[in-house]
Order: sequence, then C-alpha cells, then structure tokens
Amino acid sequence: MNISYDWLKRYLDFDLDPERLAEILTSVGLETGGVECVESIKGGLKGVVIGKVLTCVEHPDSDHLHITTVDLGDGNPTQIVCGAPNVAAGQTVVVATVGTTLYDGDKEFKIKKSKIRGVESLGMICAEDEIGVGASHNGIIVIEEEVAPGTPAAEYFKLSNDYVLEVDLTPNRIDAASHYGVARDLAAWLKAHTDSAAQLHRPSVEEYRMDKAEGGIPVSLEAPQACTRYSGVTIRGIKVAPSPEWLQKLLVTIGQRPINNVVDITNFLLHSFCQPLHCFDLSKVKGEKIVVKTCEQGTKFVTLDGVERTLDAADLCICNAEEPMCIAGVFGGLDSGVTDTTESVFLESACFNPTSVRRTARRHGLSTDASFRFERGVDPNNVIYVLKLCALMVKQLAGGEICGDIVDIYPNVVEPAQVELDLDKMAALIGKTLPKETIEAILEGLEMEYRETSESMLQVKVPTYRVDVTRPCDVIEDVLRIYGYNNVEFGMEMHASLSYKTLTDAADDLRRTIANQLTAQGYNEILNNSLTAEAYYAELTTYPAANCVKLLNPLSQDLNVMRQTLLFGGLETLAHNINRKTADLALYEFGNVYCFHGQPVEGQPLAQYHEAASLAMWLTGNLTRGNWTRQAQESTVFDLKAAVANVLARLGVDSQEVKLQQMAANDIFSAYLSVTTRSGKELGQIGLVSKAILKKCDIDQPVAYAQLDWMALVKLSIKRKVTFEPLAKTPAVKRDLALLLDNAVTFDQVLETVRSAEKRLLRSVELFDVYEGKNLPAGKKSYAITMTLQDPEKTLNDKFIDSVMGKIVKQLQDKLGASLR
Repeated sequence: MNISYDWLKRYLDFDLDPERLAEILTSVGLETGGVECVESIKGGLKGVVIGKVLTCVEHPDSDHLHITTVDLGDGNPTQIVCGAPNVAAGQTVVVATVGTTLYDGDKEFKIKKSKIRGVESLGMICAEDEIGVGASHNGIIVIEEEVAPGTPAAEYFKLSNDYVLEVDLTPNRIDAASHYGVARDLAAWLKAHTDSAAQLHRPSVEEYRMDKAEGGIPVSLEAPQACTRYSGVTIRGIKVAPSPEWLQKLLVTIGQRPINNVVDITNFLLHSFCQPLHCFDLSKVKGEKIVVKTCEQGTKFVTLDGVERTLDAADLCICNAEEPMCIAGVFGGLDSGVTDTTESVFLESACFNPTSVRRTARRHGLSTDASFRFERGVDPNNVIYVLKLCALMVKQLAGGEICGDIVDIYPNVVEPAQVELDLDKMAALIGKTLPKETIEAILEGLEMEYRETSESMLQVKVPTYRVDVTRPCDVIEDVLRIYGYNNVEFGMEMHASLSYKTLTDAADDLRRTIANQLTAQGYNEILNNSLTAEAYYAELTTYPAANCVKLLNPLSQDLNVMRQTLLFGGLETLAHNINRKTADLALYEFGNVYCFHGQPVEGQPLAQYHEAASLAMWLTGNLTRGNWTRQAQESTVFDLKAAVANVLARLGVDSQEVKLQQMAANDIFSAYLSVTTRSGKELGQIGLVSKAILKKCDIDQPVAYAQLDWMALVKLSIKRKVTFEPLAKTPAVKRDLALLLDNAVTFDQVLETVRSAEKRLLRSVELFDVYEGKNLPAGKKSYAITMTLQDPEKTLNDKFIDSVMGKIVKQLQDKLGASLR
C-alpha cells in the first residue's frame, strides 16, 4: 500500500523526515519497504531559471527566428536563438540553461550548445508545455511581475516534492489501510516517545445539511446477513468536471489515475479513511430505487471492465427496480457509473459481510481496492461520517443539492469491545513494567477510551475500527508494538529445559546433511509454494484430482489446492529458467505433500487427510559444459540415479536393504524405477518425466525426476548402528562373469541372486557391460559383471574361489536361467 507523506500530514502535524518516518512505521508493525521521492514535475526544473530579455533582433537568415541576449543573473548576458512569436526585449522569461534535461512523458531532451542557422544559441526560452507547468505552446512564458534574474524556476513556481512510502500490511491490520489509520499509529508513537501533543486532524462534518427534503430515493435491504450496514444519500444538480490540481496530485502520487471530480472524491476518501464508496448515476437507476439483495443463479451482469459475468445465488448485488447495478463491495456495473453527462448521483457508503465479499471476489476472480478492505472488515461505525464528508466534498467540487435525509439501514449495531486490562498481567506478558502514563498515552493515541477501575486495572473500550482486538492480550500487543519490542530489555536469567532428540529433530539434522551434500554436488535447492493449481491433476490417475486437498477460499485458480507431489513446482522452476536461456539445471527440494483419501473416521475429521515429507530432485540439460578439450556431456536418468544412491549412502542406508525395480510407464513417468526396501516398503521413484507432462509445463527437453519418501528414509537411517572393523589385511579378489540372460531379467535380480549365493565373502557386484543384438539368440541379452570377494581372516586360494564361483553360477542358472558365454 502506498502512503503519501504530504497526504499523511493532512491528518497529523509531525516533523520527521521520510526516512525516519519509515523506520518508525516499521517499528510499530507497518513494515515500510521503501521510500520514493515523487516530483510534481519530472526533473524538478533543475537548471531552469528566470531570465530578463535584454535585446531581441530578427535572425538574418530566418523570417521567424529572433536572436536574444538574456540576463540569467550571473553578470554575463547569454545569447539564445528563439522562435516564439511573442518574444521581446524587456520581458521576464523562463530559460532552460545548457545541460538541463527536460521531459515529455517518457521522452527526455537535453539542452546543448548549438548553432541555429549559423548563430550560436546557449539555452532555450521555454513555453508552458516544454517545462510541464501548463499545456500552452502558443508562445513563451512571459512573467508579468518583477522577478530577479537567476531565480530558480522551481522556486518561482513553488514546486514541492512528495514522498511515497511502501507499507506492507499484515492481514489483521486493515485499519492501517488508509492515511488516517497510519497517522493514528504514528500519533500514538509520538505520544509515547516524544513531548509532541500529536493531535489527529479529522475533518469536520458539522456543516452537513440537507438542502431539500424531497428528491431522495428509497433503499431496501433484503439480505441483512450479507450487509452489516447500508447508507446513502442523493445529490442532484452536480457538474462533473476534472478534479482540482491538489486532488489529482495526491491520487497520482500513490499510483491512482484521476477520472473526474466525483469519482476522485470517492477514491480520495477510500485511501484517507479506509471506507469504500460508490456513486450511482441516478439517470441509470431504473425506478429510482435501490435494492440490496442477491440475484437469481445464472443472472448475467457486465462489470466496469466490460466482462460479462454469471452471478451466483450467493452474490450480494446493489440493484435498481429491475436489474443489478453493482456486485456489492467488489465491482461496479458498466452502465451505472458516473460519466461526464451525469447530473445527479446516489452516494453509497456501506459495510458488507467480509466472508460474503471474499467468496464473491474469489468466485469471479476479482480483486479491487474496495474488496481488499471489505474482505478484512471495515469499521461499520465510520460509514456515516465518511458519507457526510463525501457529500460535502461533492457539493464543494461539483456543486449540487443534497436531497432528502441520509438513508441508514443498520439492523444490528456493532458495539465497541470491552476489555479488562490487568497491568500486572501485562508486565508479566511483556517482561517489563511500563509506566502507567506511557500505557495511557498509547491508548489515547490509538483512540481507545479507558477508565481506571483499580490501581492495576483499566477498563478499555476498543473502537470498532480494530476488528481483531477483542481480548486483553490483543490490547497488550497493541501497546507493546507502539512502545517498541526493541525497548524491552533482556532479563538477567534464562530458563531452559533439556530434551532428547525426537524423530523430527533427527529428520531436520539429516535434511541439512543431505542438503549440503547435494549442493556440493552441483544441485541447487529450491522452495516452491505448497499451494498449486488443480489443473495440474486433471485427468491424472497417479495423482487424481479427487485426492487434492482443496482450499475453501483460494486466492486464485492457480493456487486453489495443496500439492500432492513436488513435481509440478519444480517443473515450473525449470520452465522459468529454461525460458531465460538457463537450460542446464540440477535442483532439489525438501517439502511436504498433501492428500485427501476420503475415508472418514467418526470423531476424527482430520483422519481423511494425509501429510508427508518428501525429497525431490530434478536433472535436465547438460551434466558438464563443453570446452576446447572435451565435448559437453548430456545428463541422463542414470546420473540422477547415482545422485539418489549417494543420498542413500550418506544416510547410511545399506544398499542391500534397497531394491530397484523397473516399472511400466504411467501418466507421470515415461520410464521409471521403483525404489523399495527388500520387504517391499516403497521409498520413492526415479525416472524420466512423461512428454505429456512436460508439454503441459512448456518444457521441450528431457527431465529426469526422483521423489523420495523422506521420513521413511529417516527411519531407516536412524536404525543403523555404526560399528568399527579393522581394515582387512588380506587382498581382495575380483572375478568376472559374462552371462547370457532373457531380456526380461533385470540387473537387480542378478544382484539379489549373487548376494543370496554368497553372503560372507561378497563385497560388491558391478555391471560393466550390457550387450543386445547381433550374434545373440532372439530374446537374449548379455550382462558382464565384476564381483569382489574378500575374507578378512585369511587369503583366498584358487580352489576355494572356484568353489564359491561355482555356487554363484549354479544359483544364477537355477533361478534366472543364465548361461555362461
């Protein structure tokens, strides 16, 4: 949210520079991300001065140019060639000196020394539009009063710069979504920390009067559950025109586009007092009647942006006698707004139910300044004040007469919360006893009424602008944020309790270990949103859309479910980088995944949901870049498999505990391996992402992907016991076998068979060659493996080795039908 420094000073007198103001606002919970200077005229007229034309003669080579000498206050007359028809000796003019930069929108023009038809010119005598002080280009600016040559033009035109503070609001601080709300917090801080009286200036509405008893239009509220309060007033005989300069300047400063005087007033008051307003052109209010109600399901309605929308039966609308004119609290209709021909208006000021507005806004994918505030809760007791102020400003800037009484429908009055504030409990909670006068000053600054009921007890009345402050701890938090968290000193004692490491602690330690390892191997860690688009899961069987955990009030259709897998977040990251010419990527992410399995358990509503920790890895592009000594090496799924094997090894998961099994393609993988324990518990998958998924994510290069059940791996890791064995003093023996096998036999089957045949002496089995094709029988392939045997007690002799190899070969023949080549 943008806050104007000058606008803020309309409601509070303070003497703080913008940077210091930003620090204070951040300290009270209104984090200010930056301060930007906004010039009323771009460039601030730097280098532009007032000059006195001393001489003016016609240019010898032109029928419209003049050669002038101008006094710029430096004692040296400056020669300037000017083409304006109204230039003459003795005039006081505005001159852009050499080196000055002038702006026309996004274009800029620098004044340089030049020769115009052979005559040197050292500046430019300016017209209004050339320096941005007006729109005229009929001639140069001629100043009638006496102004000393050399006076800066910025000083003469009384230019002043404003500053914009970018304030980031937390969801509970909608009260600060206005300049008055920010001024209120600042006033409380000044009262608590300085000698400043710091009185807020709230414009008076005492002059509000009805001009005519007749002419007002009736209002009926048919959906009180969706509208806390609805108020309005009729003004006839207005004249729509551009807003005055001061109003346009303030709106432009915070990034708003001025439209006309009536609409600009409503936007000004929205950003002043956090109260959305709406103006209806009375000539378009059929039947001159306002009805606040819901419409029939399927009703068509065209909003201000020209989009036809289909209304839901729960959408609250502001209607005339025949049709809807506005989606209440969200967006106006195309035909009901104020235009240049509008002569009479109905001003609306209301407080709508936050839940109703939020659901309607999400349903239609709309987010406006009004809905932003209504969704979080505006002050129902501020509605009439702002309505009166709006009516007075409309009369002041657009004329007209207030017709009829204010319509105010307020079926259930919202009363301020009453809070018993125990000062002793406050001291215990904060960790410091604050002076009573400081607490009272802060409460007064925040416009909270209080009375003392005992020495340590205050009865506090919380204004309805603070919709979230209802308990003593809420009031204490408000007092503390104004007092300053940094002003609470650390005590001299520290209390701690010793605890043992839980599974969560072990998982966290191991996560850091594996993260460091993967990073060292060239992988980059990513962190994606746990919210994702349901569209990713449409038509999937591996992760059905029906298993998505859906949000009741999603921010958008792209963030409407919890992720079932880390896959799609990583693919979005890959696509983002690939589209920016970074195609060689190795990524990993630790994160939770969520699933709804729809099996209710009585008395346990959360039993239908499952949350699990996961580790995902992505690999695409080249593994190594090419250079003059070697070619680039393209990454493969086997490189990712090796990285996964390294993860398992670092976790201490014995390779003999893990089984890799090739699986048929599914709608996620075009080919993949299932990673399981020997007992069959699934640990994850490694494979190539299917082309259909890659196409959906706008990726046109192969991507290898692995996903692992992190907690299952952690449980395997913490079960391991580290023992010491001395290094073997006997040499290891290697033996090779070339096996002829059926195509369906996998290396994992070979590995398991060899391990079952010899458990004591076998140290490793490695596959070093695979051959299929010519000179082999149909349906056969050849595996060449190397086995390492070692006995730590004695040196193996040939006879014993041959017996072991014979046993291994027999097992391979019996179980897998293998034959030696």
